Amino acid sequence: MNACFRSARRGWLFAALALLVSLAPVGRPARAGTVLVAVAANFAEAAQRLAPVFRRETGDDIVITVGSTGKLYAQIVNGAPYDILLAADQRRPRLLEEGGQAVAGTRFTYATGQLSLWSPDPRAIAPGQGPALLARGGFRHLAIANPALAPYGAAARQTLERLGLWRGLQGRLVMGQNVGQVFSMVATGNAELGIIARSYALSPRNTTPGSRWDIPADMHAPIRQDAVLLKPAADNAAARAFLAFLAGDPAARAVIRGLGYGVGR
Repeated sequence: MNACFRSARRGWLFAALALLVSLAPVGRPARAGTVLVAVAANFAEAAQRLAPVFRRETGDDIVITVGSTGKLYAQIVNGAPYDILLAADQRRPRLLEEGGQAVAGTRFTYATGQLSLWSPDPRAIAPGQGPALLARGGFRHLAIANPALAPYGAAARQTLERLGLWRGLQGRLVMGQNVGQVFSMVATGNAELGIIARSYALSPRNTTPGSRWDIPADMHAPIRQDAVLLKPAADNAAARAFLAFLAGDPAARAVIRGLGYGVGR
């Protein structure tokens, strides 16, 4: 009798397990995955806002590391085990793909950045007067990201060159490693003005909207920001799901647009 009971009990357990598996949500992994995402500094807030949306839709988690694109690229080349790079340019993802550190065919433009000249002083930049203010030079310091490290810095330099002011402003320029540092320098008063990613000016976390001049896109090369899947995550289904989410999910695109970016190409 005991043997018969044990056999029946095992049968019931297997049947119950089969029922639980059949009731699991279709399209959601049975066990949540984790995605290690290296994020360019300018996109940090957007990534932090996207993470809970992605988690609700998939059950997967995102761990975010923020830095300048140049530094993140160097870390990846030297073996940092990230799954995805969200760069502030196209060049570094392309180099990773060409160098075999990224999965070929996974690179795409997830956002297009925009620049603003910004001051926390609401009276500093009169409407449409950004170029005139820069030309007058009535300020001690103008902060930009380092053009050698940060794509937003390269675009800031191109803007100043287009205005014919790059050389004349050399004595007033102060540089951060990325646009996040530039925003902090201006917000804390270490520079009166800064050329920042527009996303920082529009961020709900910016408690001092101040005044700004939105720099026309034709004053610098397009700031196309590319994402790419890195080799350690070639078989990471959660990482691939995040890239698909970033590329086409309407909720993701709404977050990106709402923070001052163009979406895609």
